[in-house]
Formats: sequence, C-alpha cells, structure tokens
Amino acid sequence: MTTLAETETQLVSREIVTGEPLGTVELCTPEHVSSAGRRAGAAAPAWAATPAEERAAIVERAAELLVERAPQAQELLVREGGAIPGKAFFEVYQSAQELRHGAALARHPGFPHPPADDPSRASEVTRVPLGVVGVIVPWNFPLLLAARSVGPALALGNAVLLKPDPHTPLSGGRLLAEVFADAGLPPDVLEVVHGDAETGAALVQAPDVVMVSFTGSTEVGREVGAACGRLLKRVVLELGGQNAFVVLDDVDVEEAAAAGAWGSFLHQGQICMSARRHLVHHSIADAYTEALARHADALRIGDPHRSDAQIGPMIDRRQLTTVANAVEQAVAQGARLVTGGRPLPPYYPPTVLADVTEQLDVFHTEVFGPVATVTPFADDNDAVRLANTSDYGLTAAVYTGDTTRGEAIADRLHTGVVHVGDQPVVQDAALPFAGVGASGNGSGFGGRAALEAFTRWRTRTTSTPPRTYPF
Repeated sequence: MTTLAETETQLVSREIVTGEPLGTVELCTPEHVSSAGRRAGAAAPAWAATPAEERAAIVERAAELLVERAPQAQELLVREGGAIPGKAFFEVYQSAQELRHGAALARHPGFPHPPADDPSRASEVTRVPLGVVGVIVPWNFPLLLAARSVGPALALGNAVLLKPDPHTPLSGGRLLAEVFADAGLPPDVLEVVHGDAETGAALVQAPDVVMVSFTGSTEVGREVGAACGRLLKRVVLELGGQNAFVVLDDVDVEEAAAAGAWGSFLHQGQICMSARRHLVHHSIADAYTEALARHADALRIGDPHRSDAQIGPMIDRRQLTTVANAVEQAVAQGARLVTGGRPLPPYYPPTVLADVTEQLDVFHTEVFGPVATVTPFADDNDAVRLANTSDYGLTAAVYTGDTTRGEAIADRLHTGVVHVGDQPVVQDAALPFAGVGASGNGSGFGGRAALEAFTRWRTRTTSTPPRTYPF
C-alpha cells in the first residue's frame, strides 16, 4: 500500500498489513520525466562506447550486490508487496540470475551475420544499442520484472528510464538503482522515475526514449502499444493471462491438485502466469476438485512478515474488492463455490469454483487473485478447444505422465509458453518468455529474445578503392 504525502510531491511506501511507513520517494511530473530522459540520452553514447566486457562486469557486480543484500531485499518484498518469504527469496535470486544472463549476452552476442552477396564489398553487420529504453513494471514481481529488462538493456549498451509501480517504489525501483550505483554504473545511465499513469504516459512520450518495455494489464498495454506505434517506437508488451492447466486422466490426482494449487494460489494468484482455468478430464474432475479444495483449505492465511503464512494480503483494498465481485458474479451465473469466496480484509482466501462452463464470464476474464476454476473436458480434442477459447495466450501447462501425449496437446495450444508435466508458473532466465494475442506481442524477454529486443541491426560496407559510377 502506498499513499501520497500531503504535499503530493512524495510517494510514501507503507507496509500492506500494518500501514507502517517503509520509505519515501520523490514523485515525478511529466517535466521531470522528460528531464530524466534527456539525462539518460546524454549519458547513452558514452555508455554504448564502453567495452562490452566492462559493461558486463558492472551488471554482474550488481547481481552480486543484490545477493549480498538478499535479507534486506526479501524483507522489503514481503512488507511492501505482500509476498511470502519463499516467494521473496525466489524473486531476489532469480533477479540476480536475470542480471547475470544480461551480462552474458553482452559477452557473447551470437553468431556472425552472413557476408554480402557481392564479394568485392566488405561488410560488417552487428547488433548495436538502441539508445534509451523505457521500462514500466508492475507490483506483483517488482524486482524480477524490472531486472529482466534493465539487466540486458544496460549490459547491451543502452541507458534506461525505469518506472516502478506506485505500490512498490522501493522494491521495484530504488533497490535496483542502489545496487547498480554501488556496482559502478556511471551517473544518469539508469534513471528511476516515480508516479502513476501520468508518469508512465510521460515516459512513453519522452523524445529520448526510443523503446518501451511494458509489463502490466492488457488494457493499459493496448494504450502503450498504440502510443508507441504512433511515435514509431519499438515496444515489448507482456500482458495478462487466462492460463489453462490441463489435467489428463493418467495422473495421480493428489499430485495434480498440489501442482494446481501452487499454480493458482502462489502470491495470492497475483501472477500473470497463474493457473486460472483448471481443465480436467471428466473421469477425474470430481476427485480433482475435492483434492484441490483440500489443498486450498490447508493453506495458512496471514501476515507473511510476522507469521508462517502461505497466503499473504492482496495488494490493496481495490484488488480485493475486484476479486470478490468476480467470484460473486461467477456464482450468480451458475458456478459452484467449493471453498473460499469470503473476503477477510486485507486477505482473500484461496477459492475453488466448480461447474464453470465456457458460457460464464469467469472462464474468459482474468481474475487477478487466488481463484481456481474447474471445467471438465471430454477428450484431448475438447481440452485443446477449451484451452484455446481465450483471447489470451501467455502460458499453459499439461499435467500428465505420458510425455508423448502431453507434448502433442501442448503443440496445439495458442500460447507463447507451455509446460508439460508441470504447472504454468515457471520462470527461467535463459529461455524466451512472451505471450501472444491479448497477452502481448510475443517478444522481448529471456535468452536471445532479450538480445533481439534491446539491440538493432547495423550494416556497414566498405569498398576499396571507392566505387565509380557512370553518372
């Protein structure tokens, strides 16, 4: 939870559960954002000219410092963002890994481009930095989602203008700026701007920003994409997800339900990759639903900073209300409430809805909270049809012991990422991660996808002696 100070020039970050102040940052007006962009733009050429090995070393040093400061970073993620300690631990160390992979891209940019067709013309084709990259990140994984863009963007020679979400200005912005400054990053190469939607719009519009990396809701992502299109700026969008968790009839039901509970309820279901729709073979649907409800009921709810809670608070009252309203609407439309469904502010309990058909709104609309819906399917073809009945296409998973069957289903799903023998919440810094459809524009994060996103081609040819022409 964050609040504006009375002067409305500062953003006060507060612990979600208690409201205790955690720190203060300066709010940025659109003019401040433009000035920060100009500073980053002025610093960008020298940083791009810095040897790749030197840039990579600074990014790696930032990763080391992040790990050294892990206890403080984890506590901040718990108190500011409502994470349970295990999630915070993962986020810190995975963020460091994202930085390391960014450094590796700078050291090993890839295979050389083929030469020109004309052998008498020497050619050099390279990937070069873009300039200033704007990065806008949400509150649910504030450190990780910043690191996966900031790390490779900086390592590859760009300057960065970073805007964290106003719910998490410390863990999503100030923390990363501090470790990079202490790692030796030159001044102005990384600028952090704080504020709300107006600040984000100013970042997108800033003349010095040539690319925007945005992670957030589909609604806002469409606006960011449209603005970048008008301004002819490169944009990478990773948006929402209505992810399917397909459970086949060959599984151990208890093991499948445990995987499903993890996929739906980790971090209160406030993850773009969360399992929203549990598509379960009809022969085991009732048993699976009962098992999933047992797992949900067993999860401990409470303050993750002061207890061993497995389910922490929702990010704010508005989000809690949105989730509660969505569940009430689903029940009114015919879904059966198996467990949960009753707000316990600031918490929302893990909730299981059964008898969810594709006619219900909850089957198609992303509920960004700890809500799992169960829908039976008749056969593999029906599972594929139901999974693809969505405008979203971020992640999916097929839980089965039959790898061949699982991969055959996976290859027919319209998503950017799919996991066989697992649940959808999987993060690997070495692998490309992107959504399609309403989940994004299918590029930008992980492995070589980051190299392609944060650099551009530059072609140079040399003719010796200079060529002559007839007129």
